[in-house]
Amino acid sequence: MFDFSRITITEILTVTFTLFAVIDMLGSVPVLITLKTKMGGQIRSKQATLASGALMCLFLFLGKPFLALLGLDVKSFAVAGSIVIFILGLEMVMGVEFFKADSNPKSGSVVPIAFPLIAGSGTLTTIMSLKANFYDINILIGILINLVVIFVVLKSLGKIERILGPGGLIVVRKFFGVILLAIAVKIFGINIQDFGK
Repeated sequence: MFDFSRITITEILTVTFTLFAVIDMLGSVPVLITLKTKMGGQIRSKQATLASGALMCLFLFLGKPFLALLGLDVKSFAVAGSIVIFILGLEMVMGVEFFKADSNPKSGSVVPIAFPLIAGSGTLTTIMSLKANFYDINILIGILINLVVIFVVLKSLGKIERILGPGGLIVVRKFFGVILLAIAVKIFGINIQDFGK
């Protein structure tokens, strides 16, 4: 299935850093801390990591056929994901609650943490785009490296929260809320032009 002779450090590094920038786990920390509070102070790190990893691998190998099977295209998928990201950003900036608190860490670890926060439309469309220029084995290794980072960040949320403190969290949350809004608007703007075509 995989051609291991195609493994190159250069491709792995390029894919890894590209996905790291798109996933932006460090930038998502304030959102994750907010969601952790809503879910009774617990995020299932392993479940969220495995779910996001499964989604990324699914899109690596079956992305376009899977969406076509559901009667969807990449543009529609990206528009839907951008709306959810936009709402999360509004919550952070305005301090209002759109997503109802879910005390069940099982469901919350998958939506909205695994999707669309970690393996969102940007990540999944990036993976499908990388296939045009890189070999699958190198993309898969890049995904696995990023999954390790995701797991470590999710596991360390408590420590990160203590280091920042309540005041620091508010500042960081609002700052990254604006960043999330900007990302959502960009994804929406790029994909809405071809929406429904």
